[in-house]
Amino acid sequence: MIQAEATAKGVRTSAQKAGLVMDLIRGKGVNQALATLQFTRKIIAREIAKVLRSAVANAQQKEGFGGDVERLFVQACFANQGTSMKRVRPAPMGRAFRVVKRTAHLTVRVAEHPLKIARVAQDGDAAATPRGAGKPARARKTGGAAGAATKTGRKTAATKA
Repeated sequence: MIQAEATAKGVRTSAQKAGLVMDLIRGKGVNQALATLQFTRKIIAREIAKVLRSAVANAQQKEGFGGDVERLFVQACFANQGTSMKRVRPAPMGRAFRVVKRTAHLTVRVAEHPLKIARVAQDGDAAATPRGAGKPARARKTGGAAGAATKTGRKTAATKA
């Protein structure tokens, strides 16, 4: 199973804001994740899409990659807190307020789904038959009220006819 990872460091957003968008794509297929990021109304979604595309490109360069991007999915994605820039903003009466400009490290890891190989059935092989294939069909109960008794055991006017 091929795994690849890409990281963008020092992205100008907080890790909390990036984590909200990353929760949307975790576990999804690559194409579905890119579509989700394209229509997400957060600025950080563009940066996450870049990192996701980079992780896919890294997976394609790995030896043993099957060549099918459809089989790739987002195995893990997270945002760690980066360095914070401390700035000073003037305040009334000669004071100063501190402004913290946060950064984040975005990491996306993609992996390849394993191929599902169907087992070839042999004579008398019970493991290769689909579930429930040898069982007879059960008769279903109808939910109609024709001739049905109520909870008290008496027939209603609708059921007498």
